[in-house]
Amino acid sequence: MHPQIKYCFIIISLFLINASNLTGQSNINLIPQPTLINEKEGKFTVKDNLTWYAESDSLADAMTLFFDQVKLTTGVHITKTNDLQKADILLFLNTTLPVSAYALDINQEKIRIQAGHPDGVFYASQTLLQLFPGNIYRNTRSLKLPLDLPCVLIEDKPRFPYRGMHLDVCRHFFPKEFIKKYIDYIAMHKMNYFHWHLTDDQGWRIEIKKYPLLTKVGSVRKETLIGSYNDMPHKFDNTEYGGFYTQEDIKEIVAYAAKRFVTIIPEIEMPGHSLAALSAYPELSCNGGTFTPATIWGVFDDVFCPKDATFTFLEDVLSEVMGLFPGNYIHVGGDECPKERWKTCARCQVLMKQEGLKSEEELQSYFIHRIEKFINSKGRKLIGWDEILEGGLAPNATVMSWRGTSGGIEAAKQNHDVVMTPGSHCYFDHYQSLSLNEPVAIGGFTPVMKVYSYEPVPEELNEEQAKHILGAQGNVWTEYIGTPDHVEYMALPRMCALAEVDWSAKGTRNEADFKKRLAAHLLRLKAMNCHFASHIFDPEISTTANAAGNLLINLTPSQPTDKITYSIDNPLANSSNTYSAPVEMKSSGLFSYQSQGDIKGNELSITFQKSLSFNKSITLKDQPSDRYPGAKGAATLVDGLRGGKRFNGQNWCGFLGKNLEAVIDLGSITKVKEVSVGTIENTGAWIKAPKSLTIWVSNTGDNYEKVYEANAVIGEDNLVKAKLKPINTRFVKLVLESGGIIDAGNPGAGKASWLFVDEILIR
Repeated sequence: MHPQIKYCFIIISLFLINASNLTGQSNINLIPQPTLINEKEGKFTVKDNLTWYAESDSLADAMTLFFDQVKLTTGVHITKTNDLQKADILLFLNTTLPVSAYALDINQEKIRIQAGHPDGVFYASQTLLQLFPGNIYRNTRSLKLPLDLPCVLIEDKPRFPYRGMHLDVCRHFFPKEFIKKYIDYIAMHKMNYFHWHLTDDQGWRIEIKKYPLLTKVGSVRKETLIGSYNDMPHKFDNTEYGGFYTQEDIKEIVAYAAKRFVTIIPEIEMPGHSLAALSAYPELSCNGGTFTPATIWGVFDDVFCPKDATFTFLEDVLSEVMGLFPGNYIHVGGDECPKERWKTCARCQVLMKQEGLKSEEELQSYFIHRIEKFINSKGRKLIGWDEILEGGLAPNATVMSWRGTSGGIEAAKQNHDVVMTPGSHCYFDHYQSLSLNEPVAIGGFTPVMKVYSYEPVPEELNEEQAKHILGAQGNVWTEYIGTPDHVEYMALPRMCALAEVDWSAKGTRNEADFKKRLAAHLLRLKAMNCHFASHIFDPEISTTANAAGNLLINLTPSQPTDKITYSIDNPLANSSNTYSAPVEMKSSGLFSYQSQGDIKGNELSITFQKSLSFNKSITLKDQPSDRYPGAKGAATLVDGLRGGKRFNGQNWCGFLGKNLEAVIDLGSITKVKEVSVGTIENTGAWIKAPKSLTIWVSNTGDNYEKVYEANAVIGEDNLVKAKLKPINTRFVKLVLESGGIIDAGNPGAGKASWLFVDEILIR
């Protein structure tokens, strides 16, 4: 060990034992946030030629991509030297450091990096790139010399060993070059796993040489659904759609990822989500017949039959897959497997008796156990979605917990490793803004700061059980994502937020500081021509009623230096109004607003409808569902704000299998002529139109008189209106009757329907 650097090793050893984070830095904006940042005086000047020295060739190899990028954008040549004293960049090996940890020390003379493993050097290089101006990420010469880097000591290590991103290429296929770019995004955020969803009902996307029909037949569907699955009747584009990756493509991508210390986990779905495979080889089903790759989204009853021919097929497929992907994990799906075909399959029922299986859930467990035994025999590990818990978990399996956290908790308590990826925080196919201009998404609402708030280790686990939480993963399912640009829009910057959740120490997370750093980070993504979403720049909006009974709108900029423009009932582009204080709306209208800064926010709006019920006391017999509670609970229904056509917004309250029964206290005896209730119908989303509307009135709140009862008819304005003979009253009670059980032939047939309400208007 060179005596010149012994002192630094001592510092690092102390830091790894008792790490701390120095917050409040003003000029260094890194994502994810390192464990420790210590800014120093001075600058390191990047000059025409730089030299590097490395104690190990493997450390130098991990810096190659950094050297190439700096040369591309600045023209600087960085060459090797054997003279430690003359080198500008020093790479030292410290075997006491854990995997992925590093120290980056920049002073006015040299840049020193030390790590115990090559991946630590690579992560140091990613931090170092972020210390350059944002244009360092361009793919052309874009920076002029000289340029300065801040003098700083950064000591860093990841919180979790698994830091992942997922991409579904089955619903929509993406070219090889974009897959590489997606891996670039993963690597620059110090994430280390790419979960590649390669097979599903809508397409088989990986070449298997022993079974050529998988790509010849299974990779092509005759057409694709247009718009939302919830829109009835379904519409299609009448255009054949297909695509797959050759084994040469995959080898190239795997090698590309390896240089960036990203491990690819291939997913071969089984026993469900197998319609594309059955289209090529129908004999692997329970009943045979003819199948075609699905043209709509959802779950299908035809699945792999657990017979010897199926297991032979799957073992052959997995053998080729394992030959292409050297990582430890092989993902077998295991989610959303209907059991209808198994229940009526004589072969399945005989197998269940032979194996002593009491249910079809145990038959699925048998299926996964058998596949795991094969995967383990090849020295690999099985990983699957949390449904693989049903019927008994395979002995060595790792679980991805997506249906909330309960699956992960259960698996960890059984001493199985877990990757947390709950839909509530980690599904990046969900809406990320309340703007009505958002592209169609599958549903949900997961803004970037909700992702940032996620804590992967459930409170229910003790210290030993918590060690089984390997980390978290973001998922990008592509039913409604058809282009690379759209993938970027949905994934970023939510990927940035999750990267920090996975990498940075739990106690260092700070929302305001993250937003500041993210503003600078998005300029780096802009330099990469990334089509990221800019919702992080959207102002926060809150509304109240003032003493005059009007709507008061408060706006808070995301970035302190941003200004906000707004307009009322006029195009925002024509507005010169700059927000400086709460805005009062005295009557119904459309309020539009937008942040203006280095990166503009989105054009947003709210629709205010003023009525006698605005901001009045409301009491509900049954509260809305926890899934759709509205931003203000029951008060959401009298806040004057309409919900628009997207029922997952914060201005909607959802009631499952229940009527809306509400009492509104107008505060004093008031003349009432009309009562309207805002609602919607969406059969694809299990939302039925209400059956009837009944209204009672009372002056005391005790004895009510029925004044209206009729079938509910939803108008073009999404209102069920009740015209009344003018009546003086203080209390208005209404019941909007639920649509009841979903009719046969519709999604969710036989189950309770949803009733959605956004506003109760009294005039």
